[in-house]
Amino acid sequence: MDIYQSIVSPASAGQPIQCIDMHTTAEPTRIILQGFPTLTGTLLEQKKIMKEKHDNYRKITMLEPRGHSGMYGALLVRDSELIRSGEAHMAVLYLHNEGYSTMCGHAAIALGRFLVDTHDLDVFPLRNSLAWDSKTRTATVNLHTPCGINKLFVPTTADGLMSDASKPVSVLSVPSFVGALDLTVQIPEHLRWSELNGRTSVTVDIAYGGAWYCIVNVDQIGLAGGLSNLDFKRYSEITQIIKTQIVETEALISQVAIPSTIEWYLYGVMVVDSFNASKVQDAEWSETGLCFFAGQQIDRSPTGGCVAARMALAHAKLGTPLLQRRAFNSFVANASGGRGAFVGANVQEVNVEGGYGLSARGVVARIEGDAFYTGATTFVLESEDPVREGVSMEAIEHSASL
Repeated sequence: MDIYQSIVSPASAGQPIQCIDMHTTAEPTRIILQGFPTLTGTLLEQKKIMKEKHDNYRKITMLEPRGHSGMYGALLVRDSELIRSGEAHMAVLYLHNEGYSTMCGHAAIALGRFLVDTHDLDVFPLRNSLAWDSKTRTATVNLHTPCGINKLFVPTTADGLMSDASKPVSVLSVPSFVGALDLTVQIPEHLRWSELNGRTSVTVDIAYGGAWYCIVNVDQIGLAGGLSNLDFKRYSEITQIIKTQIVETEALISQVAIPSTIEWYLYGVMVVDSFNASKVQDAEWSETGLCFFAGQQIDRSPTGGCVAARMALAHAKLGTPLLQRRAFNSFVANASGGRGAFVGANVQEVNVEGGYGLSARGVVARIEGDAFYTGATTFVLESEDPVREGVSMEAIEHSASL
């Protein structure tokens, strides 16, 4: 027996967990193939069961020592109500440092490539049913996410058997819309940061792109140099204050036009800067964003869900026309001269089910980006290991400070 087999053996505590690792503009996607408990029911029921009964598996794969505070995961779900109805080829549950998310553009881009590349029917039972256009050399994958269907358009090799890494994957968002424009968020005196320079509030927009985001211009933050000054700790502290003030102030939430069909949960705060932004070819406009989501996790990518939200915001606030291409840098893409930026375009205006006021009408956005493989991993758990189910450095730091 070789060393690999001696490690990955039945003597390990529990079934080995097999993963493929990818990244989209340096933001990781850990695709979990097997080793998690089998779930049943609708996708949202499976998400609830995962959270309530099997959350230790999220911690095992997302937290240290196998992951880190910025890890992100995609659990493949091979049975859901939309797979059974023929509307989807694969379903997914998204995992992160705090819990579970409803939408993820960067992971959808990675999954598009992976699902085209795999021909293992145990991993992807419906691989052979994917539609492939030989003229455009594009395969189409219908991905069932907790917020609905994302349609993925994946460029392929000439024979259609593998993805073409030289061309971007496109993701069609779920209906995206604005919930509130120019919302005034009062900052209590004891929480005001010095860069506010005497101001007592900040102005933000709230928009939905499969998840809810607060979008705040860097000028409202007040840090000199905007996003050319990447003081991550300072931005984290400030965005946490803004997020907390919104989620804990009922009078503010009541100003958000929340459709009856969509749950309110403020997933992230996106700081945007159109001044310090690398230009991207074939895009009419560029912006840089710094997104803190979930438990103040920093997104290395331009944040696909928030690209959809910002495309809806641009349509509602600026009247941007359909098919106008707008580029979205993350701090990683910006440092690379725009390489790794996402390009968004609104392709359709739609009615939003259960919406009213600002949320009655929205858009379907197309989001383009590149993803790449970084490795394949098999994780094991030894019963003697005291931290086998994962640890969070942030949680330990917080506990020690109490």
